[in-house]
Amino acid sequence: MPKAMLIDISKCIGCRGCQVACKQWNELPAVPTRQRGTYENPPELSASTWTRVEFRESPGEWTFRKHQCMHCTNASCVNVCPTGAAAHHGEFVEIDQKWCIGCGYCVVACPFGAVHREPPSGTARKCTFCIDRVANGLTPACAKTCPPGAIQFGERADLIAAAHRRVATLASNGHPQARIYGETELGGLAQMYILTKPALALGLPETPEVATSRVLAQWLSGIITAGVVAALPFWWLFRRRKRLEAEEQSKLEGGTR
Repeated sequence: MPKAMLIDISKCIGCRGCQVACKQWNELPAVPTRQRGTYENPPELSASTWTRVEFRESPGEWTFRKHQCMHCTNASCVNVCPTGAAAHHGEFVEIDQKWCIGCGYCVVACPFGAVHREPPSGTARKCTFCIDRVANGLTPACAKTCPPGAIQFGERADLIAAAHRRVATLASNGHPQARIYGETELGGLAQMYILTKPALALGLPETPEVATSRVLAQWLSGIITAGVVAALPFWWLFRRRKRLEAEEQSKLEGGTR
């Protein structure tokens, strides 16, 4: 059964324990920052910050949202990656550093702003869903450390059922706009939210879209401009991507995924 995480905005206290746990487990370096008149820190996601809690203040209340890769089923980063470096591994999306050429198209294509290039190599980095932990029967580091239990990990179907119950409770207790985000968006997300406000008010696209042909067309036009000789290595990379897609389809048809 597919795994997923469910983040309940109504329970998040903004402690940023998930940020610290992500940094520690993935051995990501700290980011030099300065006082910017906000409690948010670091100021944005980056190649060395894969999880970040956003603070939003409104009259009489604060709202916090954990921001990270959403691990989309219809993933823009996978669709536009020319080498197949960005690919699905089960329900999660990984970027194979050995095959990433640093083109940056996944960075541009991501509707959630969750992919970033790492200097000086330029290769793309993002949340891995702690696939190394999950593969060994462990909970992702962020969910493991969350004090109020705002981040839940488990079978996706079970989480969706629990989310519907929670939304009903919230709706009857002063949160009429409560909803699930990620149940169906982009084919279903492995990172889902329970929202108490409109998606846009929390920095999420209301109807996220998959970037495909436009970005690929731009990338291909650059190859054509560079000339046929320069394009030969990229043609080989495209062939590799097609082979990976065929292998993935074969796994799906064989019921092994």
